[in-house]
Amino acid sequence: MTDVLKDEIAVAYVDSVDSDAAKKIAKKWQFNYVGDAASASKYPQLKFLLQLNQQNLELLTLDEPKLGGIKVDFIEGASAHRRKFGGGRGQDIAKAIGLKHGFKPHVLDATAGLGRDAFVLASLGCHVTLMERMPVVAALLDDGLSRAQLNSEVNEITQNMQLVHASSIDSMTLAQQVDVVYLDPMYPHREKSAAVKKEMRVFQSLVGEDLDADDLLSPALALAKYRVVVKRPSYAPPLNNKKPSTSIKMKKNRFDVYVNQAIPKL
Repeated sequence: MTDVLKDEIAVAYVDSVDSDAAKKIAKKWQFNYVGDAASASKYPQLKFLLQLNQQNLELLTLDEPKLGGIKVDFIEGASAHRRKFGGGRGQDIAKAIGLKHGFKPHVLDATAGLGRDAFVLASLGCHVTLMERMPVVAALLDDGLSRAQLNSEVNEITQNMQLVHASSIDSMTLAQQVDVVYLDPMYPHREKSAAVKKEMRVFQSLVGEDLDADDLLSPALALAKYRVVVKRPSYAPPLNNKKPSTSIKMKKNRFDVYVNQAIPKL
């Protein structure tokens, strides 16, 4: 993230009871702190606000207030529904990762985003390292994981999740070998902006496209012991135009699987 963009983001609180926690978040992630969220209008350069609202960190786009806040929630909502009713190891992502024969791999999710797929994999028994290079997204993930670790229902799952704030392209060349690398780089959507999911619209305005996404594949293949799995829109070409070993196709997306060696039968 550039210094210019950092000046366009600040941390605030909604209720003064969260003021100290908001200050700590700003210091940890090196963002400006503006105090009460209601005072954000005094700073015309701000485009985004990370506000602590009832101990939940959420991202607001100030020029589109109707979008509401984006937060990482592993306890309720979509994550809870998918955990309870998603289909377990019968899910396409589980098949792509290779969850069979008792195999519970160490997965590096090198483009973690809001961590939803990582949470699914952790709930299925994988140890997942979440790597996220954007400080604002990493801050949301860190907050979501911290809250989930205090919840008895999902605490055990989040114990299998570790957040690393780093650039995957740089860090994968230095990391220790993992069983599987999972990639879900941002890709431009065909739909008009109003039709794109709220989170995707905000992320695209915040971080843009992953213009260097093709550069992820080579270090991922070098790092993964068994396979690399890439999530792509159904209309998108393979990452770096490299043909996968196999693909699992869904309605709007697919998983391209690059096999380095067979997963052992345990």
